[in-house]
Amino acid sequence: MHEISLLNLCIAFVPVLPVLLILYRWHLPYKKSLYALIRMLCQLMIVGYFLAFLFETNSAMIVFTALTIMLFTASWISLGSIADQRPGMYKRATTAMAFGSGTALLVITQGVLMIEPWYAPAYLIPLGGMILANAMNCISLAAERMSSEIQHGQSYLEARAAALKASMLPVINSLFAVGIVTLPGLMTGQILSGVSPLIAARYQIVIMCMLFASAGLSSITFLCLSRHQYKLPSKT
Repeated sequence: MHEISLLNLCIAFVPVLPVLLILYRWHLPYKKSLYALIRMLCQLMIVGYFLAFLFETNSAMIVFTALTIMLFTASWISLGSIADQRPGMYKRATTAMAFGSGTALLVITQGVLMIEPWYAPAYLIPLGGMILANAMNCISLAAERMSSEIQHGQSYLEARAAALKASMLPVINSLFAVGIVTLPGLMTGQILSGVSPLIAARYQIVIMCMLFASAGLSSITFLCLSRHQYKLPSKT
């Protein structure tokens, strides 16, 4: 893939300037947007150096530690929609995300890609991040809808169904849109790096299946584990 020089990287910010200028002229919070851009730049540069170090170490323990930290962080963030219930639901969210994301990641890396070694950080870290971020968003939607439905007097079964439907909707919409409305970043990156579009399409199919499975398994597990949080009968 063509390497982007620092000068060319700066050029990428040129279209950003008129947007910031208009925000300023219209007395809108341009400082927040500027801060977001600077933070994005710093975060990506830092993670770039971190991943370079991680890939060079090639240590199973370091990879496992990184994935564990990502799991705990994603679980905590996922409950932001029900912050008042976060302490009681955190263990459930972590368990659900570990099961759903872990299952999808295991099948993809060991059954489909068959990576060597099994802990190859160049695969596990990026794929794990994609899976956990997807599961995090789905659990967040499921938790918010579940809590809302229960507060409005719905039964556990009705609330569970509504919550699962809400959590899966973004993933299902992405399945409909991929390849027609959107060209995913992974597929675009592979094509730009010279990979055949047909091969890139296969990889993207694997990724979409992985995201759908992790979203569904994580949400379903979380909703089932949440039954006792609302002191509902054990019958499902």
